[in-house]
Amino acid sequence: MAKLSEDPLDPHAHLDDQAVDGALRPPSLAEFRGQPRVSEQLGLVLAAAQQRNAVPDHVLLSGPPGLGKTTLAMIIANELNAPLRISSGPAIQHAGDLAAILSGLAEGEVFFLDEIHRMSRPAEEMLYLAMEDFRVDVIVGKGPGATEIPLEIPRFTLVGATTRAGLLPGPLRDRFGFTGQLDYYDAADLVGIVRRSAALLGLTLDTASAEVIASRSRGTPRIANRLLRRVRDYALVKASGTINPSVAAAALELYEVDEIGLDRLDRAVLEAVCVRFAGGPVGLSTLAMSVGEETETVEEVAEPYLIRQGFLMRTPRGRVATPRAWRHLGLAVPAARADLFSDTDG
Repeated sequence: MAKLSEDPLDPHAHLDDQAVDGALRPPSLAEFRGQPRVSEQLGLVLAAAQQRNAVPDHVLLSGPPGLGKTTLAMIIANELNAPLRISSGPAIQHAGDLAAILSGLAEGEVFFLDEIHRMSRPAEEMLYLAMEDFRVDVIVGKGPGATEIPLEIPRFTLVGATTRAGLLPGPLRDRFGFTGQLDYYDAADLVGIVRRSAALLGLTLDTASAEVIASRSRGTPRIANRLLRRVRDYALVKASGTINPSVAAAALELYEVDEIGLDRLDRAVLEAVCVRFAGGPVGLSTLAMSVGEETETVEEVAEPYLIRQGFLMRTPRGRVATPRAWRHLGLAVPAARADLFSDTDG
């Protein structure tokens, strides 16, 4: 059982949710839970660079949203005791934008570029040269009289993050000295993350309550921390500040997050495929229209988890529901559908 902190001296008691997100980020690799292989490999890269008194190789972090790519970039800067500059691919649409950022870096600075695959092509080509030779070529003037001036820039470490590594061109990907692929977290790591975050929020959360939250977090620390804040709010308003497993479950039920982490959109997609379209196949645009969402939302937000859980399949003709989807919705599996799948499914 846990009790919400009412101590006015609690440093996190009065932070808004955005500030809490920053406060909950682990500051070092030693405190970073999950991703043990990536953490060990990255720690070796940083330690070796420090022993050589050199700037570490550029780092590429890939994986689904919410797994800690931004946090790891901040940890890299902290471990190196170096300043951190943050930007994103969509914000760099011209080579001049990138040149301005790179020329303003300090020696040894860490430059974090989120969604690096969404940079414009001219900026991308400038980045090749900057990563290899630590210089950019600035063009002064226009037409036949234009002059190319090489501009030396300080040695820096680029940390690129992407949710779609396949969209990165080969020449850019090859310029990173270390690539880390982040995977979804297991239940034990998520329980540890929830309990650590609860302590930072002034909660003493028992393991059973943490397990309720972790089991509905879709293997993602960002979601786990968000659900923890909603449970905290529910407990404050409805349970006199006390959190136990039943309070946590009631809070998440109120916010339409079920026992395995499916939310309103996930269930709407499953119900549309199973009920309205008799299990499919159904096209993505038709499915999105039936649940009142954009195709990108269905494809990038709902589908990955539903497929990973074995509820949906992608086929050349469209999306198809598995017997596991009907059973999760509490519906009988049509005989015709059951015959298409093995008895071991779901």
